[in-house]
Amino acid sequence: MLRLTWVQPEDLIGHELRQATQDGREPGRIAARWRAAGGPEAPSCAGASTGPVSRYLRLLAEDLLDELADLPSRLAEDEPTDLPHIRALCPDWPAQPTQPTQPAGSRAAEAAQTDTPDTRQAPNWPAQPTQPAGSRAAGAARVGAGGARQAPASEPPPTPTALRLRLEAAWLGRAAGCLLGKPVEKLPLTAIRQLARSTGNWPLNTWFTARGVPEELTTAHPWNRRSAATSLAENIDGMPEDDDLNYPLLNLLLLQRHGPRFTTTDVAKLWLDELPAGRTFTAERIAYRNLLSGLEPPLTARHRNPFREWIGALIRADVHGWTNPGDPASAADQAYRDATLTHTANGVYAAMFTAATIARAATGTHDIHTCLRTGLTVIPARSRLAEAVRHGIQLAGSHRDFTVVVDELHATHASTYHWVHAIPNTALIAAALTHADGDFTGSICRAVSGGWDTDSNGATAGSVAGLLAGSPGALPDRWTGPLKNRLATSVADFNGTGFDTLARLTSSLTHMESAHP
Repeated sequence: MLRLTWVQPEDLIGHELRQATQDGREPGRIAARWRAAGGPEAPSCAGASTGPVSRYLRLLAEDLLDELADLPSRLAEDEPTDLPHIRALCPDWPAQPTQPTQPAGSRAAEAAQTDTPDTRQAPNWPAQPTQPAGSRAAGAARVGAGGARQAPASEPPPTPTALRLRLEAAWLGRAAGCLLGKPVEKLPLTAIRQLARSTGNWPLNTWFTARGVPEELTTAHPWNRRSAATSLAENIDGMPEDDDLNYPLLNLLLLQRHGPRFTTTDVAKLWLDELPAGRTFTAERIAYRNLLSGLEPPLTARHRNPFREWIGALIRADVHGWTNPGDPASAADQAYRDATLTHTANGVYAAMFTAATIARAATGTHDIHTCLRTGLTVIPARSRLAEAVRHGIQLAGSHRDFTVVVDELHATHASTYHWVHAIPNTALIAAALTHADGDFTGSICRAVSGGWDTDSNGATAGSVAGLLAGSPGALPDRWTGPLKNRLATSVADFNGTGFDTLARLTSSLTHMESAHP
């Protein structure tokens, strides 16, 4: 019997009931009908339940999913998905950078004469709202954005050589962090700690290994079945395929073909052309199915998609930040247009937060704390994501022992959110980067040791910390050497590509590149 993961209605309904409770709807009566009919809970870890269900339960699940979608949410005003409303709730939205003076006759100078103001912004964005002193929104903004409106960014752009080196470190960092987290993905926090301690690798400081781990421990907590063969220390031979690397590759193709003004429909068409359906998961798989059913964005993100606030859009955000160094507003705008194919509200905010943080880090002139504060300026201050990120940062600044930080985050979020949800994972990433003060090894090891979506969290932390490190040579060889400058993927013609090549391609797509003819 074929049980497709992440698409069976009888498996989706339990996730949607949980999502409804989280986003301010009242699903109690619908939940009672499902349980009275004998409907199962959502699979706790896997993408599909193991046994067959009756045709009646499947049809009931489809009906109830549609009923749940029609329920009003009490959080709608604080957690919108439309971009003008998001911007209206971000009083410290970053100003776009002023264009540096260019030599007469240069390509950049010619472009500056022909471009109209704010062409990179979406049309019809509202004027920046003024919050009354002492208002709830103003208070939240002061906490979330450091209490000051972002000044226009006039910092000089990095030179092409410096930018390419920084981007190569970011690509390597993303790969190494992802690979570090792959063998323990889906394992509970206690298992991760026990496996690392059993080989003297705690606090986590290097790759996981099966050598020396007691058999009874791996029997109780087996390594990730798909990843152990390529991601344990003794097995690493280049970077194996992973969706956390596939999506950045797809976004390189997106910018090559459509430029920074791509539309969400452009993203959808690219996926249908270049992304195998079997390489999608959770919200991305639902959106892919919706496209094949004839639905168009942004309905693809909402229709029977209980994963629309999970981590999928966040892991697609890096290229939007990498190609907008010093311009977090444009990075967030691009991430928004990408994310809304598959996600809503906090799922979209996680991508925007990540892209803006990375755009600030890509200049090489700011510390991690400034970068994270910048990320908070592009998401609604009263959203659950903003509150969780601020909490993670606050915990990281209050405790010297990171295990205390992780335990507090799990106590706050684990009973509410799925382990792939964007809210707890983004909070953990921010906490890891803060606690490590942006150090590369400290950042990826803290992000992975915190559990939940270990490979995705390690990847994002590695991308940011790699940028801050500034060059491949600044990353410890134990992380970069085993990658062998080689990446495996099923995306287009990228299989076997080196990270140095990817950095050159990424650099050529940045809007800063033209500043140096």
